[in-house]
Amino acid sequence: MSLIKSISGIRGTIGGKVDDNLTPVDVVKFTAAFGTWLQKNKNKKDLTLVIGRDARISGAMVNSLVTATLQGLGIHVVDLGLSTTPTVEVMVPELNADGGIILTASHNPKQWNALKLLNEKGEFISGKDGAEMLEIAEKEDFNFAEVDDLGKYETRTDAFDIHIQKILDLPMVDVEAVKAKKFKVVLDAVNSTGGISLPPLLEKLGCEVVKLYCEPNGQFPHNPEPLKEHLTDICDLIKKEGADVGIVVDPDVDRLALIDENGEMFGEEYTLVAVADYLLRHKKGVAVSNLSSSRALRDVARNLDSEYFASAVGEVNVVTLMKEKNAVIGGEGNGGIIYPDLHYGRDSLVGVALFLTHLAKENKTVSELRATYPAYYMGKKKIELTPEIDVDALLVKMQEEYNISSSLNVEEISTIDGVKIDFPENWVHLRKSNTEPIIRIYTEAFSQHEADELADKMIAKIKSLI
Repeated sequence: MSLIKSISGIRGTIGGKVDDNLTPVDVVKFTAAFGTWLQKNKNKKDLTLVIGRDARISGAMVNSLVTATLQGLGIHVVDLGLSTTPTVEVMVPELNADGGIILTASHNPKQWNALKLLNEKGEFISGKDGAEMLEIAEKEDFNFAEVDDLGKYETRTDAFDIHIQKILDLPMVDVEAVKAKKFKVVLDAVNSTGGISLPPLLEKLGCEVVKLYCEPNGQFPHNPEPLKEHLTDICDLIKKEGADVGIVVDPDVDRLALIDENGEMFGEEYTLVAVADYLLRHKKGVAVSNLSSSRALRDVARNLDSEYFASAVGEVNVVTLMKEKNAVIGGEGNGGIIYPDLHYGRDSLVGVALFLTHLAKENKTVSELRATYPAYYMGKKKIELTPEIDVDALLVKMQEEYNISSSLNVEEISTIDGVKIDFPENWVHLRKSNTEPIIRIYTEAFSQHEADELADKMIAKIKSLI
């Protein structure tokens, strides 16, 4: 498996050959590149970086390499140890640090790990910054510190406490309303750090917590992406325990999936919809998601006299648009909640607190709450093309075929990220892969059959244009 270098970080499988997988040499090189980039861009002598990791088997080894490399550059390290992506993001500004590195490959299987790179705000670095860092890595333009100037190292064990308290202090989190409900919650944390970060939050909200796979040993008991087909164990346990709700997070706790009292999926797309519904009822404003997320968010926002905007796919793009529009709430349809009153990053902990507040105030079961939202179904397909085909030109042709001035029943066309065509009752989003000659086809409609049928229709149209 190739090493993947992108603005969102450096990702790869552990072991193998240098520059082909995420080997110790690659970890050192890219950590040194990020540290060097920070030193060149900061106008101060002593830099401090916050680091934290999920519970992957390779985490301790990667942590040692990252820590030593940063110290070797003369950068001070604050190590949170086992942590979550949102916790590290919260702690960077909390500690007035100059940036952060999160050691996690998110929802990827156990053989993967990655370096996620944060700026001084605790937000992912921009595309421009990432390109500069990769250039430094390519040139190996490093200058390590003399022996008297090595970076200091310290650990912090209070990061979860600080993160949780900030959530409980939010005006929109009604602790007493949730406590009064005494919710019984089953938690599947896929044997990573959700198992040590979420139970203290849930207990402070007065919930009874039934733990499933909450031992942070990195031995993922099922595919760690929180999709329906991977979650049969928790669905069975919810029914057996008579629980009110099931909560599932990925290994670094930035994606939140919910399950109702009958063991049925709430729908990852609807995590953000439900939280936005609650927040926009109390403060009209703007909701933001990416182009491939459900139309249900737009519907809910408009019903509450609020506005909806869509960004290009990618958390950095969602955050940029949220700031531009001063959004009340934003995120991605994969269960990523971004609540700017806390921080600009996907955060399952704040998502849980806001969702349970909404559930308590609505006085409904999870299935009853889900029934109040528009029912949409998504399709995801792809068309593989031969390398000589110009994918960009093909997408331009598709845009022209469905141009808004045509007689076809098109509401809107967006070209900020591939081509998205909105029809009155459904939509299709065509995006090219950055790594192979593939067009990914996302659709949404009022039934699974219609969503899949629309995708097949688009595949046929693309083939006719080749």
